[in-house]
Amino acid sequence: IVADEAMDYRILHMDEDQDRMYVGCKDHVLSMDINNITHGTLKLFWPASTAKIDECQMAGKDPTHGCGNFIRVVQPYNRTHLFMCGSGAYSPVCVYINRGRRPEVGTPELQRQMGYSFQCPNLSYEANFLFPLRQEQVFLIDSKTESGKGRCSFNPRVNTVSVMLNQELFSGMYIDFMGTDAAIFRSLTRRNAVRTDQHNSKWLSEPIFIDAHLIPDGSDPNDSKLYFFFRERLTDNSGNTKNIHTMVARVCPNDIGGQRSLVNKWTTFLKARMVCSVLEEDGTETHFDDALTLISAFGLFSSVFKGSAVCVYNMADILTVFNGPFAHRDGPNFQWVAFQGRIPYPRPGTCPGGAFTPDIQTTKEFPDEVVTFVRNHPVMFNPIYPVGRRPLVVRTNADYRYTSVAVDQVTAADGNYQVLFLGTDKGTVQKVIVLPSNDSLHEDLILEELEVFKVTPVTSLRISSKKQQLYISSEFGLSQVSLHRCQAYGSACADCCLARDPYCAWDGLSCSRFYPTGKRRSRRQDIMHGNPLTQCRGFNLKAYRNAAEMTQYGVKNNTTFLECFPKSPQASVRWLIQRDNDRRKEVKLTDRVLSTEHGLLIRSAQLSDQGLYYCLTTENNFKRTVAKIRLRVLSEAMVSMLTDKRQSQWAWAGSLRPKDLLVAFSPAESLAVQQFCKERKELKNLQQRQQQQPAQPPGPLRGDLAKLKPLLDRRKSRNRRNHVPEV
Repeated sequence: IVADEAMDYRILHMDEDQDRMYVGCKDHVLSMDINNITHGTLKLFWPASTAKIDECQMAGKDPTHGCGNFIRVVQPYNRTHLFMCGSGAYSPVCVYINRGRRPEVGTPELQRQMGYSFQCPNLSYEANFLFPLRQEQVFLIDSKTESGKGRCSFNPRVNTVSVMLNQELFSGMYIDFMGTDAAIFRSLTRRNAVRTDQHNSKWLSEPIFIDAHLIPDGSDPNDSKLYFFFRERLTDNSGNTKNIHTMVARVCPNDIGGQRSLVNKWTTFLKARMVCSVLEEDGTETHFDDALTLISAFGLFSSVFKGSAVCVYNMADILTVFNGPFAHRDGPNFQWVAFQGRIPYPRPGTCPGGAFTPDIQTTKEFPDEVVTFVRNHPVMFNPIYPVGRRPLVVRTNADYRYTSVAVDQVTAADGNYQVLFLGTDKGTVQKVIVLPSNDSLHEDLILEELEVFKVTPVTSLRISSKKQQLYISSEFGLSQVSLHRCQAYGSACADCCLARDPYCAWDGLSCSRFYPTGKRRSRRQDIMHGNPLTQCRGFNLKAYRNAAEMTQYGVKNNTTFLECFPKSPQASVRWLIQRDNDRRKEVKLTDRVLSTEHGLLIRSAQLSDQGLYYCLTTENNFKRTVAKIRLRVLSEAMVSMLTDKRQSQWAWAGSLRPKDLLVAFSPAESLAVQQFCKERKELKNLQQRQQQQPAQPPGPLRGDLAKLKPLLDRRKSRNRRNHVPEV
C-alpha cells in the first residue's frame, strides 16, 4: 500500500487473535487484515478540528507535518474497544473505538440463543452443525472526544510510547505545548494519576522515548515492573550538556505515590544506563549511544559516525544492575560514585504487596526515608552491558543505517536460532541470522535483502508468528512479506543448504518450508555449517556446479562487463579464463580489469581478452561455476560497417569483394565468417539436391487407412491462421 503524500504510517498494535493490525497515520487509523493487508482494510477518518488547525498554524507550526491529527496511541481497552489518541494539531485528543469482534464458537445451547447453530431434520439422528455467522466488522468512534494531555505528545515528531494494563494507560511523552516537560504518566485510572518528578533532571533529562514493556520479576505478579526505554542528554558536573546516553527506567504499576513526599509521583522510579560499544585493539571503546528502537531484549543503536549496531541484553543482567549499588555524587568535584551508606528498608524500587514486602500494601505505607532516598538517588551506579559485552551485529562505513528491528525465534534441525529483520534508511529490509563461532564471538550472515520501499526509510517492523508474515511501514506506505521465501534460493539441494536459512530445508525435490514436526526422511538442512558436501549426497550434487555457456560480444577499446551473481553474499568469487588451445588461468586483475560485486569489468577491451571466462564461487569449501561466458571482441572496422546508417542494411557488402571485406576483420572474425559461409553453402546444396529428386507417387492405401480415406475426404477443410513471426 503506497500513498501519494507522506502520511507517517506507524504500526501501533497487532492483534493476532482477531487477525487485525492497527496502523496510525495522519488523520486516519487503519484496521488491516494480517492475512492480506490489501484486502478488507477498514479506514477511520479522524482529523483535527478546524479551530485547532488554525491555532496550530498561527503558532508557526508546520501545516503539513505538524498541524494534523497524527495517531500515536492505539491500545486495547477491552474485548470490543480500543483506546486511541492523536496529536490533534498540537492539542492531543483521545477517543474510544468500537472494533467489534467475530462470534466465538461456544456450546450448542449458547449458539442456538445467538443464532449460530443449525439442525438437519432429514438425518436419522439428531446432529448440530456449528456455523459461526460472519458479522460485519465494526470500526467506528464510540465516545466523545476527551483531552489527550498526559497521554500523547503535542508534537507528532516527538515519539510517544504507551502500555495499557488493566484499563490503565501508562505513557512516556511530553506533557506540554512547548515540549519541555517530559513525563512517564499513568492516566485513565480510577486511582490517582501518577507521574515522574517534574523538571528534575536526575529523573528525566530531555528524554526521547523509544519503547515500553511489562516484564515479570519472579512468580508474584505484584513484583512485575514496567520498563521504559529512552535516550537522554546527561549533564556534567559544570551543568554542561554531555553526550546522549541510552537509559532504561522502571516503575511498579501499582505505585500510587507517597504519603508526605512525592505525592502523586512515582516512589519506585529507578533508571540505569544501557551500553552498546565495540572494544578497539588499542583499548578504546566506540559507543553506539543513540538508541533507535528496542524490542524485548534486543536494542538497535547508531553512532555519530556512519554506523549501526544491534546489542542483545540478558534480563538477568538487567535485574542484577537494579539490585546493585546506587549512584551518588561525592567528593570535591561531585563525581559519580557508588553509594556506600545505609540503604533503607524496604529496598528502594521494591513493589508493595510483592514477595519481599507482603506486609506493605501500598506505596503510601513506605517509610519517609525510602521515599526520600528514591527522590535523590534514582540512578543505578553500574551500567547494563550486552551479552558478551559486544554487539551482536555491527555495520560501520556502510551506505545505510538501521532504523528498526524485529526478531523471530526459529526452530531448525540443528537447534534454535534468532533471525533478525533489520529495516534501513534506504527502504530495504535485511534478513540476518547470528551464528556462534569458535572464539565465543558471533558471526552474522545476511540471508537476503529486500528492497521494500524506494529510498524512503523503514519506520517500523512487526512480526506475526502465527501467520509467518513480516509487516513494514514507512512515511509513504505499508508492505507485507513472508518470513520465508525458500523458492528464492534456487532449485538445487546445494543452494538450499548454503542459504543457511532456518525457515527452509531441501525436501528431496525443492527448497521448501521446514517444519520441525514433519518427517525427516529426505530433508536436508545445516544452519550451523551449511555444508552441502555432507548434506546433499545422492541429490545430483555435481550437476549444479557448471553453468551453461553463453556468448557475449565486446568492442575493441570499449568497456565490457561480464555479469556474475553469486548465490550467497558470503561466497568468494574467482575469475578464470581459457584462451584457444590453452589451459585455464586465473584472470589477472589490474586497473583495466576489475572484479566487482556483480561481475568482471574490462575497461578498453582488447583482442587478447577473448576467451572462455569462468566465474567460480567458493562457500564452505563448496566450489561451483556460476557463470561461463565466451567473450568475442569485435574490431572497430567491423562495428563501424555494421552500424553505418548511411547505407542500406547490406549495401556495404555489395560494394566490396569478399577478400577485401575479410581484410578488415581480425583473424578470429575472419574464421567465424568463413565458417558461417561454409555452413550456408552446404545447406543450399542440400536444398538443391532435394528439389532435383522426383517425388515418388504414394502407394495404394491398405487396411484401415483405405477405409478411412473416403471419410477424411468428405470432411470440411479447416481454416488455419498462421501469423508470421516478428523479426
